[in-house]
Amino acid sequence: MPKRFHKTPCAGKTAPEKRFAGKLALITGANRGIGLAIARGLAREGCDLIITGRDSRSLASAGRELGEFGVDVLAQVCDVRDPNSVDYLFVLVRGLRRPLDFLINNAGIGHSNRRVTELPYPMWAEVIDTNLNGMFLVTQAALAVMKKGSTIVNNLSIAAERVFPGSAAYNASKHGALGFTDTLREELRPKGIRVVALMPGATDTAIWKTLWPKAPRRKMMSAETVAGVVVNALLVPDGSALEKIVIMPADGAL
Repeated sequence: MPKRFHKTPCAGKTAPEKRFAGKLALITGANRGIGLAIARGLAREGCDLIITGRDSRSLASAGRELGEFGVDVLAQVCDVRDPNSVDYLFVLVRGLRRPLDFLINNAGIGHSNRRVTELPYPMWAEVIDTNLNGMFLVTQAALAVMKKGSTIVNNLSIAAERVFPGSAAYNASKHGALGFTDTLREELRPKGIRVVALMPGATDTAIWKTLWPKAPRRKMMSAETVAGVVVNALLVPDGSALEKIVIMPADGAL
């Protein structure tokens, strides 16, 4: 069953106006890392949330935390690789009887450093299914509940345009996701739905435990830094759009 965390009235002085009050966002992979940081940033601005992840315990913890910002939160376990799981998620979304203002496709995984000759097919397939096929499934379902003025943000990584030896599946998934994102943007222009390619460089999240366990994480950006950029991108006035966001650590590529 989905976990619902309802908004609670704020005590004390009148709070400043929230810039996303009355808006609704769906964030995949929101139980940790960049996804959770974006959820926090939106919640601070009064945005109600639907958050997903595969781990029920961490997702429930994230839902409780986000509910403390005084917004409604629906925390639903969802495996973006599974069409049935995605379908059930959107049964719940449609049940809210509200349009979806923001879709943040953030769910993603990496794989251990393996050259193509050493890369097992199941590892390749899992990364492609999560990072590319999952983005397609969630986006296709979400479009039925989005309207003019809505925004889609696809978290791609700079691996969407660069190549990192030993990360063939990850590179391929992100390059493919960029092609999908660029195509989607052109298809949705006439409908007034904006599509943003988010391409952060090295960010200090748990994915490095898989990609590069000894990576110099002290040189990386924080998830909160990336989240702040996303929140600001969603505030761009109607009639304009940020189509691609590249944000890098001050030291550049690691």
